Amino acid sequence: MKSNVMPTSSQAKPSPASLRRRVTLRLCYAAMGVALLAVCSWISVPFFAVPFTMQTFAVCFVVGLMGTKWGFVTILAYIGLGALGVPVFSGFGGGVGTLIGVTGGYIVGFLATALVAGPLYRLAKDNLVWGFLAMLAGIVACYILGTLWSMFVAGNFTWQGLGSALLACVAPFVAFDMGKIVLAQLLLKRLKPLVARSLAEPAK
Repeated sequence: MKSNVMPTSSQAKPSPASLRRRVTLRLCYAAMGVALLAVCSWISVPFFAVPFTMQTFAVCFVVGLMGTKWGFVTILAYIGLGALGVPVFSGFGGGVGTLIGVTGGYIVGFLATALVAGPLYRLAKDNLVWGFLAMLAGIVACYILGTLWSMFVAGNFTWQGLGSALLACVAPFVAFDMGKIVLAQLLLKRLKPLVARSLAEPAK
């Protein structure tokens, strides 16, 4: 016996035109995310082995706004441009040399931030405390990857090498990074609903 129940609008599949519109919008948001990452990287103050920048803020904002997949794609595009020589890194740097240098692991580590923070932030459901902890977990993942890479490049896989890497590349930035996470959270609370509405299926 066939059911006469018509599918609801929430069950109906989006039209090809709607899908194209969403993908186009997401690509535009990704391009703006890459630009934000670059600009925040240029805001650079020399500070110990790793320069002080606003990259952490940009990464958290992009991941929180765009989610795991598109946040990862955006960060990957940013790193890819830098690897090709486009001066998108701190100090208007670019090239593979930056990525394979002592601090390059912290740039590549932003991909780990997306993979860790993205799913956790989604589970937080706009709760500021859980959202903060989700982003903090992502930044810790970046710290771990970057520190291991720094030790590898320095050729010093010892407790002394670990201590030196943490002291130079992590410890001075923890408090600042927490502040940048809070700033990203506050902006996300304002802007995320606007982006969600722009990606929603238009009313018919």
